[in-house]
Amino acid sequence: MNHKIQEAIRHSYKNLHHQLDNFIPRRAQNYLVAEITKTLCGDYHKSNRLIVAEAGTGIGKSLAYLMAAIPVAKFNNRKVVISTATVALQEQLINKDLPLYRRLVDFEFSFILAKGRQRYCCAEKLAAASGADDGQIAMFETKPKKSDIQLLERMYKALCENKWDGDRDSWPKPIKDDVWQSIVSDKHSCNNGLPAHRGCPFQKARSELDKADVVIANHSLVMADLDLGGGVILSEPENTIYVFDEAHHLPKVARDHSSASASLKGAAAWLETLNKNSNKISSLADPKRVDRFLTELQNGISEIIPSLNNVARQLDPAGFKENRLRFEHGELPQWLVEQSKELKTVCTKAAQALAKITDLISERVKEGEVSPRLAEPALAEAGFFLQRLENLAKVWNLMAEPSRDKGAPLARWIETNPERELDFVVSVSPLEVGWSLDQQLWSKCVGAVLTSATLRALNSFNFFCQQSGVSYNKDEGTQFLALASPFDYQENAELIVPKTKYEPQAPEFTDYLSKELIHWLVPDKANLVLFASYWQMNQVADAMQTELTKKGWQLQVQGDSSRIEIIKNHKKAIENGKTSILFGTGSFSEGLDLPGNLLENLIITKIPFAVPTSPVEEAHAEYIESRGGNPFMQIAVPEASKKLIQSVGRLLRKEQDSGKVVIFDRRLVTKRYGKALLDSLPPFKRRID
Repeated sequence: MNHKIQEAIRHSYKNLHHQLDNFIPRRAQNYLVAEITKTLCGDYHKSNRLIVAEAGTGIGKSLAYLMAAIPVAKFNNRKVVISTATVALQEQLINKDLPLYRRLVDFEFSFILAKGRQRYCCAEKLAAASGADDGQIAMFETKPKKSDIQLLERMYKALCENKWDGDRDSWPKPIKDDVWQSIVSDKHSCNNGLPAHRGCPFQKARSELDKADVVIANHSLVMADLDLGGGVILSEPENTIYVFDEAHHLPKVARDHSSASASLKGAAAWLETLNKNSNKISSLADPKRVDRFLTELQNGISEIIPSLNNVARQLDPAGFKENRLRFEHGELPQWLVEQSKELKTVCTKAAQALAKITDLISERVKEGEVSPRLAEPALAEAGFFLQRLENLAKVWNLMAEPSRDKGAPLARWIETNPERELDFVVSVSPLEVGWSLDQQLWSKCVGAVLTSATLRALNSFNFFCQQSGVSYNKDEGTQFLALASPFDYQENAELIVPKTKYEPQAPEFTDYLSKELIHWLVPDKANLVLFASYWQMNQVADAMQTELTKKGWQLQVQGDSSRIEIIKNHKKAIENGKTSILFGTGSFSEGLDLPGNLLENLIITKIPFAVPTSPVEEAHAEYIESRGGNPFMQIAVPEASKKLIQSVGRLLRKEQDSGKVVIFDRRLVTKRYGKALLDSLPPFKRRID
């Protein structure tokens, strides 16, 4: 830590109370700024500069990490990547927090929002699709409507006149998916090496990212960059300080990125199409050089299709459980091991051959031997098939991976394809991604801040560390902080566990809830009821609707309208002094911000235990059992603890907020794990009936 960094932080904090009305200094926020700064400057450990910080609602954690991370990066010539899980937080950072922080400091810094390539159009494709280059209607899968062509013409004109930047989100009206797919930028056909693509919207945005000091991204984009080796979309990890806000989502996003699935007959069908079109596509490349790769591609396809059909023939849906065959401990039968190895080799070779053909076409365009107008549709088509081929190769590479001596096995399963008769979908997913996050990210980056209002489960960081690959060993230098919210929970809120006739597992519980809930709703106030399943929510809503209508109370159920519409109607009802009731499920328990009188009564119908129905969850439970563990206590209870904390976190959003939380689940009192769940909640005044 040098004098410049210390001075910049002091200066920004001193200016903060001039910029914010009713500013109240918070010790927890000061402490968070200091600990992040010391960690990133290597005060605790020279190489492992990681801090995991749980910061309760109201601390002001986003401003804290901006105050700490940006000066450290700026005065050490590093980049900052701030990654979130939601668009709402990205918008808050870009529109509110970063502009505020910029007013607090006396040094210059730039910030930008990073988006994936698929959010940008390709200028060449747009020119062709709009008819500017004599029209390329062939780019559409179905004949476009006149209104679609007119829209494309307006978009092309706006792009040429610099009135639009090619970003889908900045076009004033929503663009239909089928129209967007005809002009979207993709990595195979949109090549920075080609002169026509150097001014493409994505390439322009990419060059702006390189110049910016602070980049706002999302977890998915960070993982996509790491999958490419790092430093391809975003800055290199070795020169970057990462801030992961909403970090509790990171392990799941990382797992999704490492998973793959593909159908058997569906893949065979598009491979047939590729085979038919391969001569036409490769005719644009140098004939002397392309022949070898075309032969490799066609030979590969002629091997892949029979192999996929052979796998489908050997599968008997009668032996599937609920349309699914999951391989216990990830172990495949010998015939499928052999078939997977063959498919791995041949799919990889075919993908490499097609990639080489696209390179050869791009080369000829670059040299001016083929016009971009001719090459563009061929490269777009080849790009479409190449992405599918690479995914197919990934599936069979993972299926063919030998059993591991250490660590969890891969989850592998096959399902019947609901969209195609007698077809199957093959899927593979890792159970644990911590080791790959450590290899790709924690061991490479300059430093990292992982923060959220809920990182601990049952008052411990252990579960999060296992999922995310962060070392929980204090000797290895990682810093851990748990900062309580400044809210006065004892004074402002009460947590009630009422007496109930049935526990949530009982078949009678839904009917009981429909009759009992009415007594716990508060008239003339804002009520939110959180359910563990859509089915139960809709059953209770249908049963209660008549009685609520008689009372003149407004009920809105998640899914009946958009979230924005529901909140708008809710605010209007409360402003008019009416009773408003919102029914929601899991997604309403996180990221829903209803401060003040917009929420004064929160009802949680049951502890949010996830039912381990997905093949990955089943396989994970099986793995823990095989090692003598208890999956319920090791996975289900910690996950429920995090979700319950997020759920009760909807009630108090600002220091002056008040209200009550009612949890209709006696297991909090009757089960041994219930006490641990209760003790991990904020310190509300409690009433156990």
